Amino acid sequence: MYAIIKNGGKQYKVKEGDIICFDKMGLEPKTKVEFKEVLAVDNGELKVGTPFVEGAVVEGEVINEGRGKKVIIFKKRRRKDSKVKRGFRRDFTRVKITAINA
Repeated sequence: MYAIIKNGGKQYKVKEGDIICFDKMGLEPKTKVEFKEVLAVDNGELKVGTPFVEGAVVEGEVINEGRGKKVIIFKKRRRKDSKVKRGFRRDFTRVKITAINA
């Protein structure tokens, strides 16, 4: 059984027991989370919402929050003595999916 949920403008395919990194939600560890924007559910037969499946809820529990690995952005213009080096680290919330209710 799996579901496709929408969170933060992105779509995720999840199953029970999966650990997913979402964009930072600002929640404490061991907090219960409900995702009500369920786009599709498959439990033997596929249910696709228009745009969301009515009555479907995906439940999860926050494990922790953290920061991802650093990504280096380097821009250089040849022969112009111009270069820019910048770094970026994505903040995330790690969630364990506990139940899919359809």
